[in-house]
Amino acid sequence: MRRTSARYELVGAAVTLVAAVTLGGAAAADARPAAPRAAASSPIGYGAGTTGGAGGDTVTVSDADAFTAAVQSDEPLTVKVAGTIKLDDMTKVAGNKTVVGVGTSGKITGSGLNVSKVSNVIIRNLTVSGSDDDDINVQYSSHVWIDHNDVSDAYDGGIDIKHGSDLVTVSWNRMHDQDKNMLLGHSDSNASEDTGKLHVTYDHNWFEGTTQRNPRVRFGNPVHVLNNYFSDIGSYGVASTENAGVLVEGNYFENTEDPFHRGEAASDPGALAARNNYFVNSGSGEAGGTVAAIPYSYTADSASTVKSLVTAGAGVGKI
Repeated sequence: MRRTSARYELVGAAVTLVAAVTLGGAAAADARPAAPRAAASSPIGYGAGTTGGAGGDTVTVSDADAFTAAVQSDEPLTVKVAGTIKLDDMTKVAGNKTVVGVGTSGKITGSGLNVSKVSNVIIRNLTVSGSDDDDINVQYSSHVWIDHNDVSDAYDGGIDIKHGSDLVTVSWNRMHDQDKNMLLGHSDSNASEDTGKLHVTYDHNWFEGTTQRNPRVRFGNPVHVLNNYFSDIGSYGVASTENAGVLVEGNYFENTEDPFHRGEAASDPGALAARNNYFVNSGSGEAGGTVAAIPYSYTADSASTVKSLVTAGAGVGKI
């Protein structure tokens, strides 16, 4: 059972707890409406500095063999995907790679992308759907940017990040037709690998009818859930568990009965701070505990503008 029985009783107290959280760099953030960053050429937040295949050659691929050879090559490379690539297995993406769809044609199906034991990877502008595992899996990896993709219908997770991964930005993606959407930290027993890591920025994503895990967080502190649009969420939006610390800031929740809470299933509650969110036909959520300071500068869009910004800018064909 989900650990939400005290959610609504704690709302009044949580406001006081949130106001007391010391947010460091986040406290200096400018909360005025900002121009959308949908066409940004580099990530904000933890993934800043990720360059992918910059400085290397560019190749265009249109079949699985060429795709696999390109993304697994040793040298820095930008791999442009034109058309639908059907993968038979989770396919590893080597370090120093940019994998980007051409226009709206670049599609990955059948199985997903595995960013494992590497650094400096960008995945952009792809439709990734129907994987027999995760659509995108990140493990034992750092400096990763997952941006402007359309992700759906995976057998397991939509975008899962785990096993000591760090310094990741997940931005401007449209997530839909997915149950277990975004897992951050795979197990309650993995503190030895994950403590001090799993720093992820989730900004300007569209969670459209995704049932749960938007994200579900273990151990990462602080994790930043910034300016996302949650629409018609079936079970819950964000869960903070197992010593995690999550700042839920400037998001637009619509038709979401349980926007965020602490604890999930058998996992103990983590800390969660919530501020400047906008609610339409949604619950109030549960916050509490102390979240570490956000260590980078950023500009938060006004939460009331997030729905229009994200629906216009998230997904493929917007870069």
